[in-house]
Amino acid sequence: MPSIAEIRKEYILRSLSEKDVTSDPFQQFEKWWKEAMDSNIEEANAMTLATASNDGIPSARIVLLKGLDKKGFIFFTNYDSFKGQQLLENPRACLVFFWKELERQVRITGLVTKVSDKESDEYFNSRPKGSRIAAWASPQSQVIANRNWLEENEKKLQKQFENTAIERPPHWGGYCVIPINIEFWQGRQNRLHDRINYSLEENGDWLIERLAP
Repeated sequence: MPSIAEIRKEYILRSLSEKDVTSDPFQQFEKWWKEAMDSNIEEANAMTLATASNDGIPSARIVLLKGLDKKGFIFFTNYDSFKGQQLLENPRACLVFFWKELERQVRITGLVTKVSDKESDEYFNSRPKGSRIAAWASPQSQVIANRNWLEENEKKLQKQFENTAIERPPHWGGYCVIPINIEFWQGRQNRLHDRINYSLEENGDWLIERLAP
C-alpha cells in the first residue's frame, strides 16, 4: 500500500480565470452549484463549518446547506450544541465546499446570525417525522450514558407525539452565514491551482482578485 505521503492526484479537468467569473459571488456560486447538481454529486450541499470560541479555539464539522439567498448561506442545527455555543460567543464562521468530482472548492468567510422563527418553523415542518422527533430526543453535544439512553428517549417521544403535532424545539433553528469573503478554487496541474477571491468592500461592492496557489 502507498504511504500517506505518496497519495497524490493531478487536477486537469478545468481552469478558472478572471474573465470566467461573474461580478457577483452569489451568482458565481449559483453557477458552480448548478454544475455540481448537474454532475449528480452525492450530497453536494455537504460543507465544512468551522467556528471558534472567544479564546480562539477552533472546531469544524460537516453540516448541510439548506438555503441560499442574497443575504447568505443557511444551515440548521441545535442552538445548544457545541457549534451553537461557539457561535453565541463568536458569531463568525467559515464554510468550505469540496466537490472532488469537479476538482473544485469554495471557501466562504462571514458573520453569522440566526434566521427568523418563521423560516426555522417552515424548514422544521418540512423534515421527516423521525428527524423532527430526533431534534427533541438528542441533547446535542452533551455527554449521555449510552446509546440505549438515546433510543429510549426517542421511543418515549415517539409515543408522546403519536397523535400530536411536532412543534419546533425552542433550542433548534437556522443560522445564516453572511459572507465578507468568498474564494473559488479550481484544481490545476502541478499544484498551480486557480484561486479567484471576492472581498466585500465598505461601499458594498465586491473586489475580485487572483490569489497565488
